[in-house]
Amino acid sequence: MLTTHRKQAILATLKQEGQVIAKALSETFGVSEDTIRRDLRELAADGLLQRVHGGALPSSPAVADFSQRKHISTAAKSAIARKAAELILPGQVAILDGGTTCVELARHLPMMLQATVVTHSPSIAIELVDHLGIEVVLIGGRLFKHSIVAVGAAAIEAIGHIRADVYFMGVTGVHPVAGLSTGDLEEAYVKRALAARAAEVVVLASSEKINAASAYVIAEAKAANTIVVERETPESLTKPLAVLGIHILRA
Repeated sequence: MLTTHRKQAILATLKQEGQVIAKALSETFGVSEDTIRRDLRELAADGLLQRVHGGALPSSPAVADFSQRKHISTAAKSAIARKAAELILPGQVAILDGGTTCVELARHLPMMLQATVVTHSPSIAIELVDHLGIEVVLIGGRLFKHSIVAVGAAAIEAIGHIRADVYFMGVTGVHPVAGLSTGDLEEAYVKRALAARAAEVVVLASSEKINAASAYVIAEAKAANTIVVERETPESLTKPLAVLGIHILRA
């Protein structure tokens, strides 16, 4: 089998089964595991999959920069954001992550809501300027322009002084085994720190992020108490997460 055809077959298997194992692929195609690993490396370099120990998982398409992500799954993001906004109760301290879905969440908060929003996203802070009942705590640090959020030691130091009721986490990948992931190491550290300071973690994930993985792990999947997904997300994607005890909330 030509290399190109083998790679296409690998991607087809990945799409159908949700993961591929290098050893099994080598037996299927009658080539060495080294050959399969080279194929996986090249496919990963093209952004077509995410390598993990022993094989590969689907790669999340949600690792583009903020301006590009605004145009991905816009209807799903709006529905997820609207449902998530209902979870913030009066008087609560809520952490809103960076990212386009959390910006949509901020837009759907009731104008009369009395609450505190903590965020490391200037975009979210600006969205809440006219919400007179919402106290906004803006975490500072080095601006990571790709996602328009503050990262680094200063941000993590400030996060350590917060005790929140709920954290709305944005991710690029949600996988029952590979966990919650994102495409930048410093963002992963900040998200992990924010999760540690909240009584409840709510992950916002459109369907292309489910059963996908990115390079940097935030936490195991069970770190999420709730995952908000779009209504049409197949149960085959959400069931392995529900088995872990995670509440799946459909928008």
